[in-house]
Amino acid sequence: MKAKCAVNARTSLAPAIDWDAVHRDLAGLNLVTAPGQRKQLSKDFFWYSPILTAQLSGCVAELVVKVGTEDDVRQVCATAARWKLPLTVRAGGTGNYGQCVPLEGGLVMDVTQLCRVLDIGDGRMRVEAGARMHDIDLAARETGQALRMWPSTWHVASIGGFIAGGFGGIGSFRHGILRDPGNLLRARVMTVEREPRVIELADDEIQQVHHAYGTNGVILDVEVALSPAVDWVHCTVLFERYRAALDFGIAASTPDLDLFLLSTVEARFSPYYTAMGEHFPADRHAVFTMVAPASMEDFRALAAAHGGHIALAGTEAELLAAGLPPAYECAFNHTTLQALKMDRGWTYLQVAYAQPFDPAVVERHLEIFGDEVLQHQDFARAGGEAGTFGILLVRWTGEARQYELIREIESQGGCKIFNPHVVTIEDGGMKTIDTQQIEFKKRSDPMGLMNPGKTRGWTPDMATEG
Repeated sequence: MKAKCAVNARTSLAPAIDWDAVHRDLAGLNLVTAPGQRKQLSKDFFWYSPILTAQLSGCVAELVVKVGTEDDVRQVCATAARWKLPLTVRAGGTGNYGQCVPLEGGLVMDVTQLCRVLDIGDGRMRVEAGARMHDIDLAARETGQALRMWPSTWHVASIGGFIAGGFGGIGSFRHGILRDPGNLLRARVMTVEREPRVIELADDEIQQVHHAYGTNGVILDVEVALSPAVDWVHCTVLFERYRAALDFGIAASTPDLDLFLLSTVEARFSPYYTAMGEHFPADRHAVFTMVAPASMEDFRALAAAHGGHIALAGTEAELLAAGLPPAYECAFNHTTLQALKMDRGWTYLQVAYAQPFDPAVVERHLEIFGDEVLQHQDFARAGGEAGTFGILLVRWTGEARQYELIREIESQGGCKIFNPHVVTIEDGGMKTIDTQQIEFKKRSDPMGLMNPGKTRGWTPDMATEG
């Protein structure tokens, strides 16, 4: 029953596991043993990358455990420590980089049933880690409040997974990225030891587990900031030239406009946006936005001044009633998903541009790469400053060519690639080892059992008996 994984198969020197005894230690919990279910619950959206697909398709947990209470989590953590079993935590499985794929087999702990809303107050909300983000936003809206940001997959994605593996998303134009002060307030984390402990983190301490890929403790529940709810107007603005769309994006990145989302998508994406119809024709480039009603007059004037035509404007409820997607399903990595639904010959790259953003860099890439690379940019804020990021659709012609493109893009205009074709935190985007996360791992996962292979900062010699 041992997993076969191209990345990091478990050493043959590891001691044999008495799985009957493991099952006894996990008595009373919901155990998944069927091969098909184990395989399904050992995957995420790594299939966006042909490189990761080849590496990770054979990675399967020996056992999946579904938990619904904190006591369940404690039982799993203690069992993993007792038997020195690799332990990988998952929920919705919407990550793109294999964050919840068990590279060394062992246990997968599914926390999707750990999903209660624990408390809602003024400007804050405490929820269990497995709660789906769309569900908890609906709960917040019953109090006149809303989440500050979410991924485009928020109907399935969990809040714990977003914090453990995410960076920013819809709402980052207004509220910055997850790491920015005031977005994450508190977290409770369980250690993986023979006698598991709960560690409480507040404010900047949460960075110890944020974007750590679940390598250093099991997130039990989190407290996140809320903002007053807004019934955003979802707009599609069309332009004849992509440069005009980018110039409009820069001009709209002003505190004078209250926007939640701002993304530019070039015309060659149009055939993949089948639900948009005439609202995104093949001869026009699109800007997708979410605009506060109070800013609509100024937004319309700015669009007109840049030669833009507002082809669609309505609330989310109005768009859904008309069979149209909300703006957030036309931005961020949903652009890649729309294309992959129709043509699996695409993959993608993520780019951070030097600031202030120079659209000439994108124009140069349009000229250099032609039909091999389609352009899509998201405007956001990070650290209180404007930021511009690209999620580029790339025609797949092999790993060697993919890395040629990365080198070419990074050689121009201060561009930085966040590589979506690797499994470690450091190789993807962080580029350096986060020492505070590794120090926290020594406290929370002293045996080094959690999600092994996902961080280069942990080496086997660091492991101790927990």
